[in-house]
Amino acid sequence: DGNFAMWVGTLIQDINQKIILVAPEGREIEALTRLSRVGYDNTVGYLKGGFKAWFEYGEPIETERQISAEMFAKFHKEKEIVTLDVRKPSEYDAEHIQDARLFSVDYIFDHLDQLDKNVTYYLHCAGGYRSMSAISILRQYGYTNLVNISGGFDAIRFTDVPVTEYVCPSTV
Repeated sequence: DGNFAMWVGTLIQDINQKIILVAPEGREIEALTRLSRVGYDNTVGYLKGGFKAWFEYGEPIETERQISAEMFAKFHKEKEIVTLDVRKPSEYDAEHIQDARLFSVDYIFDHLDQLDKNVTYYLHCAGGYRSMSAISILRQYGYTNLVNISGGFDAIRFTDVPVTEYVCPSTV
C-alpha cells in the first residue's frame, strides 16, 4: 500500500534486481505500477495464487523464529541477550528498550559489518513488519541466529522490560 514503493527503494539496492511479486490476488498490476514509478522495471512475474500456491506445490520454504513480547520479557530478565531496534532513529530517540542497540532497517546495508554471525539477535520494530524485513535481509547475508519479537515495541511497552523515558519527537 502507501509505503510499498518507498520500502522497495530502501531495501532493494540494485535497481536491476530481478523481482518476483507475491501480491494479493487482483493487486499484481498495482504493485507493478508502484515498482515502475520508482524505477524498478525488472519484475519477471508474480506468484499466481500467492504463498499458499507455492506451499501447496511443495516448493521449499523457510520460517523465522518468533516470540511474543511476554516471552521476550522473560528471556530479557533471565539471561543476557542482544536486542536490535530496527525502527527509525527518531523513534528510537523518543523511546526504546534501555539496553537495545539501534540498527535501523533504513540503513541496514551500511552497518552489516557491525554484527557477529555467531550471536543471537532479538529484533523488533514498532509492530513487526520492518523487523521481519530486516531478518530477511540479514539472512541473505548469512545471519541465522535471528528472533523476531512479535508485536514489536508496541507490545513490549506493556511488559516489564525497562524502557527509556518517553521524549516527544518534536523535542529530540
